[in-house]
Amino acid sequence: MKSKYILPLFLLVQIIFYKILPFFPDFVEGFYSKNLFVRISHFSRTVLGKIPFSVGDIFYAILIISIISWFWRIRKTWRTDWKDHLLKILGKISVFYFFFHLLWAFNYYRKPLFEKMEIKREYTDADLLAFTKRLIAKTNEIQFQITKNDSAKIVFPYSQKESFKMILNGYDNLAKEHPYFKYKTLSVKKSLFSVPLTYMGFGGYLNPFTNEAQINDLLPMYNFPLTTSHEMAHQIGFANESECNFIGVLASIKNENLYYQYSGYSFALRNCLGIWKYKNEKVFNQLNKMVHVGILKNYQESEDFWKKYYTFIDKGFHFLYDNFLKTNNQKDGMDSYSKFIDLMINYYRTKEL
Repeated sequence: MKSKYILPLFLLVQIIFYKILPFFPDFVEGFYSKNLFVRISHFSRTVLGKIPFSVGDIFYAILIISIISWFWRIRKTWRTDWKDHLLKILGKISVFYFFFHLLWAFNYYRKPLFEKMEIKREYTDADLLAFTKRLIAKTNEIQFQITKNDSAKIVFPYSQKESFKMILNGYDNLAKEHPYFKYKTLSVKKSLFSVPLTYMGFGGYLNPFTNEAQINDLLPMYNFPLTTSHEMAHQIGFANESECNFIGVLASIKNENLYYQYSGYSFALRNCLGIWKYKNEKVFNQLNKMVHVGILKNYQESEDFWKKYYTFIDKGFHFLYDNFLKTNNQKDGMDSYSKFIDLMINYYRTKEL
């Protein structure tokens, strides 16, 4: 067999393999997520964590420039040598796909968090209503503790750099209850691509090759702790978006700092209100009246921020990412982000908020 066919065929083998892997979550959990990945991720964060800029973003920038440059060089031979060029592209995708999974993406196939934590996923409208009211009371309480004025929005008093350092407190406290959420060696960076990320509609992302959490530094600052905690959950091996939202909320509200707690509670509340707006406009309006005006001002701040950058690019990237998630064992796609509420309701069924 000619060597040029090896990597494209390896890509086909990988695709078949990843279609079979969802049937073996316990194997992935034991061999990869709790073993090999722990070593890989700890090494990556130790080596890159103290570098003040995003190595992963620079890697992506070089990759994009290389791809554009390569296509420019072959533009005149594309029609005559299209077969060789296609095999080269498939070969490079094959290598990229292999390291993507080896360094992080096997976590898409691990044991679901609700099974690990023995949390039910079903809830009734009555459960959702009761939980939303509890969240409103708690978020109102924290907003008033900070501002002493129920009409004042929260203004985050820390810099982004300070915020990253303070975020570990919540994970440390969370790990006392659930050791598998232990986070060691901080590697969280402001993304060099914050403007493109905003136009794409994303608050941050994990670079699976460097295990750096990249945060969009243009975000409204009251969102910063929650967004950072979400990306940190990806860093410790949780791939499912709803699980990372759940972990991100827990890590935020377990933080001893009130601003971090507010970030977590207000995010969970906004998602609950969003569900009610979709399910029952009348109930939504009743609940919305119970929320402090200051909290609603923060929600409006977020809405105004995203509106400024809304273009067809946002829709396009959400469509692509939706299909990417579905391809990687997340059948709900982009909808999975809001699915964490079922975990929240059942986790706090017998606990105080």
